[in-house]
Amino acid sequence: MTAAEALAAAGMAPVKLMAKEGLAIVNGTAVSAGVASLAIWETHQLAVLAQLLTCMSVEALCGTDESFDPVIARVRPHPGQIDCSNNIYRFLENSKLVYHNDGKNDLLRQDRYSIRTASQWLGPVLEDLVLAHQQVEIELNSVTDNPIIDRESGRVLHGGNFQAKAITSAMEKVRQAIQSIGRLLFCQCTELVNPATNRGLPPNLTAEDPSVSWVMKAVDIMIAALQSELGFLANPVGSHVQTAEMGNQALNSLALISARYTHTAVDILAQLVAAHLLAVCQALDLRALNLGFWGRLEPLLMQATRQAFATDCDIEEARKDHPMLSEVWSSFLVRFEQTTRMDADGRFRTIMESLQPIIIRHIKGGQCSGTFLLDLKDWTDTCASTCLQAFETSTDDYSMHPDAKPHLGIASQRIYVFVRETLQVPFLRATHIRTPNSEAVDGSVEPNGEEYHGSNPCSNTVGSYISTIYEALRSGELYGPAMECLRDAQ
Repeated sequence: MTAAEALAAAGMAPVKLMAKEGLAIVNGTAVSAGVASLAIWETHQLAVLAQLLTCMSVEALCGTDESFDPVIARVRPHPGQIDCSNNIYRFLENSKLVYHNDGKNDLLRQDRYSIRTASQWLGPVLEDLVLAHQQVEIELNSVTDNPIIDRESGRVLHGGNFQAKAITSAMEKVRQAIQSIGRLLFCQCTELVNPATNRGLPPNLTAEDPSVSWVMKAVDIMIAALQSELGFLANPVGSHVQTAEMGNQALNSLALISARYTHTAVDILAQLVAAHLLAVCQALDLRALNLGFWGRLEPLLMQATRQAFATDCDIEEARKDHPMLSEVWSSFLVRFEQTTRMDADGRFRTIMESLQPIIIRHIKGGQCSGTFLLDLKDWTDTCASTCLQAFETSTDDYSMHPDAKPHLGIASQRIYVFVRETLQVPFLRATHIRTPNSEAVDGSVEPNGEEYHGSNPCSNTVGSYISTIYEALRSGELYGPAMECLRDAQ
């Protein structure tokens, strides 16, 4: 569609340019400054979301809020770090998932860099964005024509205010900032999907057996590609200027090119943010599911242990008063975290077999009956079956009514509710995901061959859920709750 056709379709009359106005548009900094202002506005919103996603990642990874304690920023008082750490610290208020490690167990004393140093990483980024904002704001309120007429003296001054290097400088900083934000979120997201780093969550954040479901595998690959592209786009544009107009224009800012590439980077970062938000909400649900499972299982496991060995040792009713019961449960939790790569059936048998030495160590030799080894085997079989049944029941119950809100901090709650309730992006199980075959792509049939009657035949894919979040980002809908979180943190 041509410009004339578009104006006619919109019922708008074309603007009639007066003297020098056309030249001012194409030769001055007005267009590049306008394009730059739109890019930096959206980058500011994405920087806020990066802090919120860091907060949610801390909770999903059962990290600590100690990393964002105000004292840490106070003794290294960079303004960006102070603001960022204060925001994340406030975002985490009332969270039931953050922990305070005193170093007395075998867990990590400190979180990994992607969350522990987030404020030190994002702080300089925020400062760069503030400087870029100032440069663009000044440019928007400047005279960049040539020549310039001094109203006071009436002089006509020939100069170079049309040289838009200030915009180029701002956009280079913004794209560098976008790459840094993307790198942080990429690292956090890869930690979430990796059972070696996610502290007890399943591989690829699947709610099914890991041998049959790879929910976030494509997301992991997707964000790697997106971050690679952000790395390329972070390269400077201004350094590629060439001499033009037979040497008269030996220098040119390339500001509009830089601003255009910045918009591309904004769009790519929005895709990465959307993928990260899908993953972190899935991780928070799985964390809540595990807590519900543990609450259901603990009394059953303790009861089975008391019943199996009541004649072999003096076990009191309360777990906290008997070291064997306490060790069985604490060791179960450790082994549960270590076996997330296994399918549920074999997983719980492996866990219970690994707990047998605890029972043997606590049974006093004089109290062992002649059937102790048989009792130990029966206990293992019974507890493995109990664990599997409790796990399957907990998973099914939670999937029917997923709700991680009671465990979350005030900021994560707001974003989680927006994703789950406003956008209707669900806790993902196999029943929520459709993978159309070649015959189903046109929407005429379901992947199983049945006739399709829905309004959007390809809506239930991991990619489509990411698209739902992405569209809320680009439309500005998601920025509303994000800015509410920021205002509450101030």
